[in-house]
Amino acid sequence: MTYRAGIIGTGGIAGMGILGMHDESEIGRKKIRTSHAGGYDAHDEIELVAVADVDEEKLARFGEAWDIPQEGRYLGHEAMLDSEDLDVVSVCTPTYLHHEHVVDAARSAASPDLIWCEKPIASQVSAGEEMIAVCDETETELLVNHSFRFTDKLQTLRRLVQEEDLLGEVRSVSAQFRMELLRNSTHLLDTLVYLLDARAETVSGHITGENEAVESLGAGRQVDDAGGGGFVITDDGTFVTVDCTIPRAESSMLLSLIGSNGKLYMNNDDGEWRYWRRTDDGDHVEEPLPGIEGAWTWEDDYTDAFVNAASHVVDVLEGRAENASPGEEATRSLEIIVGFYLSHYTGGRVTVPLDRPLRDVRITSW
Repeated sequence: MTYRAGIIGTGGIAGMGILGMHDESEIGRKKIRTSHAGGYDAHDEIELVAVADVDEEKLARFGEAWDIPQEGRYLGHEAMLDSEDLDVVSVCTPTYLHHEHVVDAARSAASPDLIWCEKPIASQVSAGEEMIAVCDETETELLVNHSFRFTDKLQTLRRLVQEEDLLGEVRSVSAQFRMELLRNSTHLLDTLVYLLDARAETVSGHITGENEAVESLGAGRQVDDAGGGGFVITDDGTFVTVDCTIPRAESSMLLSLIGSNGKLYMNNDDGEWRYWRRTDDGDHVEEPLPGIEGAWTWEDDYTDAFVNAASHVVDVLEGRAENASPGEEATRSLEIIVGFYLSHYTGGRVTVPLDRPLRDVRITSW
């Protein structure tokens, strides 16, 4: 069976490339593999038949690059959802539009079985919760593109931590990544949620107010999204320190986890993963990670993430797999980010789950 896919939004992550990630000479001029369209293009089981945007020029450029026929190009997402019968809809618009576009797609005549939404899930926790509720109501699978979850090494590492007790009881985590919290660091926080299978319980945060997207990535306006961090205590007692204040050029994605059975060091930018097993006498002995050759890297693992995600979309549609990145878990990383902002501006610690008025706090991003 061939599944019919449509994309809302024709920006970089949809298929045109992003400054800072791709060669500038290729952006907007060729098919980019690390994208939703690139994932679909790699699979015979999915055909990208439609795309929608409110910008006619961007719509035409995307349509030409990805060979979308004129009748499959729609000015505005409503027109596409009213006209097409789709199995999958990708939502690749700015974060503040995710809620509207996911809800509209789930309730539309297009009647998709699965919505593949870009990260982060939304700009406010209550919006993410409503997206989940509407998708449940319409029996639509909501899969959030925290793309690291679709890399083989991280999937293997999660199994080692969760099922084979590699670290034992995780006591402490130290994590670092680049600013900004929503645009970039949602990847880091979701990795923590994924590996620990835990939810924040207490959050204390600091926001720098600095971002680099307007200048370096050509973003058209200022937003709330900024560098920041703080500490998180999870519902299983793990103490997590988060630093996402560093500019892209100076940062590394670093995670250090200490557990009752061992220690793990992960540096994804420099391609170094190291593991030490704790012995009965309390010493730590360095050993290879079972079933993992080498370390996670942007060049090898991340470039396959979208193709892997599209394969997972097919597996979910076929009933061969459960959703590996559901909205409920994506909301957990958003809760932490909103918690950092609330803590910074109130001067106090924040308890999760957030009370109703706090779930409505909106953090604007691109």
